[in-house]
Amino acid sequence: MAEQRGQAADDPVMTRIGQIAMLQHAGDREEAQQRFAALWEEIGPHADPLHRCTLAHYMADTQQDPAEELRWDLLALEAADGLTDGSAATQPTSPAVRGFYPSLHLNLAADYARLGRPDTARDHLREARAHVDALTDDGHGHQVLGGIERLERELAAADGPAGGSPGSVGRPRAEGEAGGG
Repeated sequence: MAEQRGQAADDPVMTRIGQIAMLQHAGDREEAQQRFAALWEEIGPHADPLHRCTLAHYMADTQQDPAEELRWDLLALEAADGLTDGSAATQPTSPAVRGFYPSLHLNLAADYARLGRPDTARDHLREARAHVDALTDDGHGHQVLGGIERLERELAAADGPAGGSPGSVGRPRAEGEAGGG
């Protein structure tokens, strides 16, 4: 994640994403969503996969509709996979790239849980767990790991004797998750 922060200073698109994310974190979700959408249109579908991944990852956080949130999280994962050759056998080598996967899969797991698809949610939690070694030992890494653990508990509780209704599982998003966790 520190590697990505260093890149942002030299990369005008990453700088803009960071500035818009600050709006979002300050509570101006609607304005952030509009600016992310404009930037998405500007960079286009063939932009640098790092830009698309980061932007889609943050854009997902601005969505009110769980299906739209899922759509953006899937776009983020697709772009992250574009940072490698895309094959399942290839592990991303850059720490910044590897750092995306736990958070991307956590977000997808939460999306699927909210949409009443607990089995798919569990699949993504397994993927998130498989990549936790890429998390940095800092607040963000701990937050993502905590989100994984919370969602695992919530899904297990939903399977318990009382059960749970579809979409009753919460959304354990971590602050500033894009780009390394």
